[in-house]
Amino acid sequence: MGRSVAKLLVHPGIWLTALRVGWRLRAFPDPAYLKFRMVTMYGDAHAQPRPDDLVTYLRWCKEWERSR
Repeated sequence: MGRSVAKLLVHPGIWLTALRVGWRLRAFPDPAYLKFRMVTMYGDAHAQPRPDDLVTYLRWCKEWERSR
């Protein structure tokens, strides 16, 4: 988690998006769903999201919000 926060600090253009996404995810999804997502992304149900992947995802969210 600390590495992800550190990675976000150097990308101020997605801070607001990170707050919005964090707010939407405040009630965490079902653990089975999270395991499924880790398997589909990394091939391991116990993997942790990589900081660079988090930044990529937040940039995608920002573009998606802008296109609505």
